[in-house]
Amino acid sequence: MREKQALDAFAALSQETRLRIVRLLVTAGPEGMSAGAIGEAMDGASSSRISFHLSHLERAGLVVSRRDGRSIIYSAGLEALSDLVEFLMRDCCQGHPEVCSPAMAALSSCCKTEKGAPRV
Repeated sequence: MREKQALDAFAALSQETRLRIVRLLVTAGPEGMSAGAIGEAMDGASSSRISFHLSHLERAGLVVSRRDGRSIIYSAGLEALSDLVEFLMRDCCQGHPEVCSPAMAALSSCCKTEKGAPRV
């Protein structure tokens, strides 16, 4: 990821509703959610308001959409989100891996089930 792409992604995430939408879609997984379901989860936000936010997120690559019959289903752009994390962490260690240990531990723990097996 280049700096311009990262700046676009951060700009999109810098608004509360958009950040909440991305977190919701990450939780929803690859199945994604319809705009209506996203609106309901966002305290009943209007469809026009949700569409506005989804279009910002989609332009930044943080959300992807697909048509399912008459509905449009949105899901998190996991590749772009991973690239964004990599962009932030790329130069983190500078030869001192202990600097990144807390971040790596946090990422590791969020990717495990309660019994310690990796999530799929």
